[in-house]
This record gives sequence, C-alpha cells and structure tokens, in this order.
Amino acid sequence: MKTGEQLSLWFSPPGKKKDTGVLGESSDSLNCTEDSSPCIDISSALKSVALKMLGDVEERPKLCSTPRSEEENPTLSPFDDQATGVEGAAEPPEEEVLPVSYQSKYIHVFPLYQDYCLQALKDDLNRLNKSFVSELITPLYLKGLQSPHSHRSCSSPKQSPPKATPSSSPTHPIRVTPCTLWQDLDEVKASGLLTSLTRKQIRLQECMFEMISSEASYLKSLEVAVNHFCASKALKQALSQREHHILFSNIRHVTAASEKFFMDLEIRLGEQVLISQVGDIVLKHCPKFHALYVPYVTNMMYQETLHNQLLQQNRHYVHLLKKLENDPVCQRRSLKSFLVLPFQRITRIKLLLESILKLTEADADSLSNLEKAIQAIHEIVIDCDNGVQQMKQLEELVCLKTQLDFGKVKSVPLVVSRRFLVHQGPMRQKIVESTPNPKVSFSSIYLHLFNDLLIISLKKDQRFKVVDHAEFPTHVHIENLKTEVLGLPPDSFLLRLSRSQTGLPTAMILVAHTKSDKETWMKVLSRKH
Repeated sequence: MKTGEQLSLWFSPPGKKKDTGVLGESSDSLNCTEDSSPCIDISSALKSVALKMLGDVEERPKLCSTPRSEEENPTLSPFDDQATGVEGAAEPPEEEVLPVSYQSKYIHVFPLYQDYCLQALKDDLNRLNKSFVSELITPLYLKGLQSPHSHRSCSSPKQSPPKATPSSSPTHPIRVTPCTLWQDLDEVKASGLLTSLTRKQIRLQECMFEMISSEASYLKSLEVAVNHFCASKALKQALSQREHHILFSNIRHVTAASEKFFMDLEIRLGEQVLISQVGDIVLKHCPKFHALYVPYVTNMMYQETLHNQLLQQNRHYVHLLKKLENDPVCQRRSLKSFLVLPFQRITRIKLLLESILKLTEADADSLSNLEKAIQAIHEIVIDCDNGVQQMKQLEELVCLKTQLDFGKVKSVPLVVSRRFLVHQGPMRQKIVESTPNPKVSFSSIYLHLFNDLLIISLKKDQRFKVVDHAEFPTHVHIENLKTEVLGLPPDSFLLRLSRSQTGLPTAMILVAHTKSDKETWMKVLSRKH
C-alpha cells in the first residue's frame, strides 16, 4: 500500500470533522506565564500555586486538510496570571473546545489506558501521596508491557488476558489487556517483512509500535477525561470556576499535546510499515511535555485535596460524579483514575524508550536521538518530582505560619520563595539563675531550622511562641562542649547566635533528648543549605 493510501485510512478528509470536542484545543498558542515573584502572599499562597496556568498549545500541523481561516480557528483566551494568584481576583474563564480535524485509524482500536496495567494504576494511586514521582519509575510496573513475552501474549483481541507470572510482579500481578501487535497489522502481513526480519528486529518493531498503540490508548482515556468529565455542564454548575480549574488543571492542554504526539507517531507508521525510529519524535515533543506535565503533576496534590473535600462536603458533586462514573463511556472507571493518567504516562514513556534502546543496535543511526529522548524524559520526571516537593514545602510553610506567634519579638515573613524546612524538634535549654546561690534548671524549647532561618520558640499545645530567631547559616554557630568537665548532660552542645533578632549576639547551652538527636542537630546546624 502506498503512503498516500495509508494516510487516507488514518486521517479523515477536512470536510468530515467529527464533533467530539476531544482534542480540539486551539491551534494558536496560549501564552501563560507563572508568577516569578520572590515572595508569596500568605493568605492566598496555596490557591496561587494551585491555580497557575500551565503551558501553551502549539499550532497543530495541517494533515490532509486545507488551512482554516482565522474565524474557524480562534485563539483561546489564556488564564490571567493575576486572576489565579491574587485573593479576590476574577475567576479563570472557561476554555472553548473545538472539533477534531482528523480521525485516527487506531484511536478506537485500543482499550482505555487504565486497562494496560490495572495493578500499576492502583499501586501508583496508593503511593502518590507518600512517594516521590521518580520512585514510581521502575521496570516492575511495566514488565507486562515491555517484555517480548507480553507482546506475544496479546496477539489477538479475542484472547483472554494472560495469567500473571511471578516475573511480572512478586506480590501484585499486572493484568495486560489483549491488544493489536505490529506483526498483526494487515500492512505488515502484506509486505512480507516477517519472513525477512530476525526475531530481535521484530521485537524492536513491536516495542516501537507499543509507543504508538499505548499513546492511542492514553489519548482515548484523555478524551473521556476532557469530554465526559471536564466538559460536563452539570458538573461545572456544581463547582465554582476556581474549583473546576483546580480539579482538571491543564488537562485540555495535555490532551492537545498528546494529540500532536500521537499524530506524528502515526504519520511515521504511515510513511513506512517498518518503523525507522520513534526517539526523534519523542525528543521533538519533550519541550511541550515539560511545559505541561511538570505543572500538572505539581498541581496533583491540590487536585487530590480538593477532590476529597468535595466528596465530604458537596453532596451534589458526589451524586453527579457517581452518575458520570457509571456511564458506559468511562467503563465505570473513577474520575481519579483519569486524572492520574498524565502522571502515569510520563513515567511510562521513559520505560518504553529504555526497552527500545535495549533492542537497538549500537551502530544504529537512531541511537543518538533515542538516548537524548530518554535523558529529556528523565529530566521531566525529575522536575515533576522537584515541583511536588516544592509544593509540599510551601504548604508546610503556610501551615506553620498559622502556628507561630511572634508576640513582642520582631516578626519575619515566613512564606517566601525558595525557603523550606530542614529540621525541627524539641530541645532543652540550660538556665542559670542570677542569684548569690545560682540554681541550674532546664526549660523546654522548640527549634525550627529552615535553609535560611533558625527560629527558637516555646511550644504550647499546637502553637509556638517565638523567643528568638537568626539568619542561617550566617549568624548561627555551634560548638561541642566538654560535658564531663563542665558537669553537663552528655548530649549538650553550645549554640551561638552572632546576631539574633535583637541585633545582639547571644549564646545558649542546649541538651538533646538522645545521642542520635544531638548528632542530627549538630549535622544540620553545621552545614550550609
């Protein structure tokens, strides 16, 4: 079959647009920048970081269609940065959904992305609030997909799912849904390639086709997230615009990026049934993935919190959500399982690329792009990890700010850019009374050590009354003491503040509760963060 004839099967003519509202983000760009202010408004810090608009949408390539006029292809209005970062500002406007301009050959062939590895989804959801994103990048979660045996096991849609083997997972077997293989494509059978390729070459083709087929499945699930849940008028009416935006984040833009990525992958297959490479395509789309996936994953902790709050406090939301989840279009999958998909997909792409790399010859022309793509995806995942940690640190600062009472002590703004809590805990301070017969006693204090600040306070219930603070590490110094000679408890050390909040130097003898506690405090107080 000629290339043009193949493409005619994969993309519908421009006059036959399917009005699904799925992948029709604007073809013009959305320029939405993040707030780069060094200080964060305490009263709206969490809302601000949870509501940043994420990324832009590139112009969609015109495939088998004529350029549309400006009226037919309007530009979406971006969210106003100020509207999402300032208390009481205008709510973000709703986005317009445009019809798709093509119809894929494969998008409806594959199951929802959740069916690729059900147990992996469950494990990821359980670990999401406890682990770093990077900890989920392990071959264990994709063995059922990336091994050649699993490809063989899903050779026909009529077969039942293969039974899990011990190698799939030691405790949680992954159920792989039957799917179409590269070697089962009519074009491949007609070409006669299967008789001339080695087993390793066929496995390489299967792995590269897996990138295409899994993206089709992923895109199919994103369709449901966008069209069935996000676009639900009833659900929009049950939520404020702010809540709706936090809940669905930039999933429309993620869907648009997936559409373009999948189109390029499918075009590559249409050009030649023997797939040359996919690493160059992944590498091409990595800048867009970085701009969209990092903010999406970063926002997921707020997305999760809001979702749980709505389940507890909004009965109408619960009723509508149950109705939507029971609809056949989402195959009774929960909204949560759809919202976590971008988080899952970016980690899976790296695993698929690594599988392709193992089967690629060392002298292959595609090797360089493949290695660069793996590194680029790895950097995205690391940045997702860092983004999640920064949001957790910010949330921790906002929470702690409500617990600190500076009283008569000179106050400092706690929630500032790039500040994070390093260590905290109770200590005892040696007190010597200024009397003719001085008495020695010990009082309980509490230390909060940040990367740039040390706060000393008295803890009462869940409140902390600040008694002193100093810039760290510039004005914070520690010294070991000869405790036996001085008659001090063995876990004592000297804390010096060369300049405290009073502007004067001060010193105090602190006693840790255990030896290991002392070692920890000596370590964190003596290093630069």
